[in-house]
Amino acid sequence: MDHFADRLRAAPQSRLQRGAATEALALARELAVLAQHIEEPGTPPREMPDAGMFAAADQITVAGRDLALVLTDAEELERVLRLVEEAQKRAGV
Repeated sequence: MDHFADRLRAAPQSRLQRGAATEALALARELAVLAQHIEEPGTPPREMPDAGMFAAADQITVAGRDLALVLTDAEELERVLRLVEEAQKRAGV
């Protein structure tokens, strides 16, 4: 996750505009929802706002670290790692 965020921070604006930032925001939102389901089961998840393409890396970092604090299942961890890897590939960074 941190690697993906670092790659986004180093990416040129043109790459962010071509979809890397959108992919990153989608991942951050998915990670945030997973954390919310663990922390507050049965409550409707809140959507992480779009803070702009230059904030996408920070949003991944925050959502990922929040999820890491509450994630206890090894299988779920593997799934999250695959989600991050796939999103990074789609983002092209």
